[in-house]
Amino acid sequence: MDKEKKIQLRRVFGYYWGTNFLITNLIGAGIFVAPKGVLQYCSMNVGLSLCVWAGCAVLSMMTALCYAEIGINFPCSGSNYYFIKRCFGSLIAFLYLWIFVFVVIGLIASQALLLAEYGIQPFYPSCSAPKLSKKCLALAMLWIVGILTSRGVKGVTWLQRASVVLKMSILGLISLSGVVLLVRGRKQNVARFQNAFDGEFPDASRLIEAVFQGYFAYSGGGCFTLIAGELKTPRKTIPRIIFTALPLVTILYLLLNISLLTVLTPKEIISSDAVAIAWTDRVFPSLAWVIPFAISASLFSNLLINVFESARVIYIASQHGHLPLLFHTLNSYSSPFVSVLLLVSMGSLAIVLTNLIDLINYLYFMVSFCSVLSMVGILKRRFQEPDIPSPYKVFLPFPLITMAISLCLVLIPLLKSPSLRYVYVLLFVSSGLLFYIPLIHFKLRKHALCFSLKNSGSHNS
Repeated sequence: MDKEKKIQLRRVFGYYWGTNFLITNLIGAGIFVAPKGVLQYCSMNVGLSLCVWAGCAVLSMMTALCYAEIGINFPCSGSNYYFIKRCFGSLIAFLYLWIFVFVVIGLIASQALLLAEYGIQPFYPSCSAPKLSKKCLALAMLWIVGILTSRGVKGVTWLQRASVVLKMSILGLISLSGVVLLVRGRKQNVARFQNAFDGEFPDASRLIEAVFQGYFAYSGGGCFTLIAGELKTPRKTIPRIIFTALPLVTILYLLLNISLLTVLTPKEIISSDAVAIAWTDRVFPSLAWVIPFAISASLFSNLLINVFESARVIYIASQHGHLPLLFHTLNSYSSPFVSVLLLVSMGSLAIVLTNLIDLINYLYFMVSFCSVLSMVGILKRRFQEPDIPSPYKVFLPFPLITMAISLCLVLIPLLKSPSLRYVYVLLFVSSGLLFYIPLIHFKLRKHALCFSLKNSGSHNS
């Protein structure tokens, strides 16, 4: 009995770890890419671009608080999956799981390949690195992550803390350096902030695109629902995590953009493919290697966390009968080893067959549709079960705003650049029914097992 109690997912994560976890999810490679997109779609209007960054922080806070209601009221690992199953039934939950698994596979494969590219490129300064070398390094990184995740939370916790310190240090260096240059008051440094709103104002469609670019850099605010079953006192911890991590990341993002605009002109930012490296070349030429290293470390920690948290969803889905019970087993380190193995193996296949990643990337717009489902579930529960006591209820307009944003993220790609691949995506999502109807709805697995047991019993008799 003691052994059974020992080998289970335990509530071992507190406020400090949870804050690091959310910061790790929020700060990814997106912050090194999004400043260019926001400024471009804001028609190089400096003041407006900074307002967009602040607005995206508010939207991200609303989204995180919506998911907080799910994580607090249903404090289990993979609580968003459980919540959708509870609100919409087994079929919708299975299709959510179907989308989630393949999106995660594409994400971890893409992250591993990008990490390999940043890691190996310094050895090929005058040409691009061979594809085979990139794939081998990506596979090695992915399996290292799988091994670390399978050995429990201690190694993951240590690496996560080191990653947060590194990320904050790099962003802090860029931000504070820009503030110092701005305070010194050189004409070329302060000129772009004098009459910051004098530039051209974009039309509504371009402004919406700018918001999407900034919102992408803040994505990941609801990640704590994936590990809510391992957080200590989720009712108190989750709000504290949100109100610590998100304001801190918002301040860093705003200071980072101010620093970039202090050193580089809007045209230089838009024309640069690596704006942080361009900034470093201008301010600290001797530290030009630091930014690629920081991006690599950021990608490694995000890869580690994605495998860690996604394995929890597979683990809980197995408990609810949507996957074989094998995936609900834990090893001696209280880690869902079989779930981790599934993710790493399928991610490795996607790395080897890189065309799969391109196809899987088209599933990303379906993630926004899943977000719509979650928001509808919050509203549905609020009106259908008003008398059920809840430890926390989000302010009602927040789910409506989050749902509107998610709907735009679904519809705009379809309307702006319709492609036959989106039809393939819908067919792929529908193909989940081929597994759900026979194996889960009609329970053919159990019938086949019972039939085989009866036959073996009759032969023995």
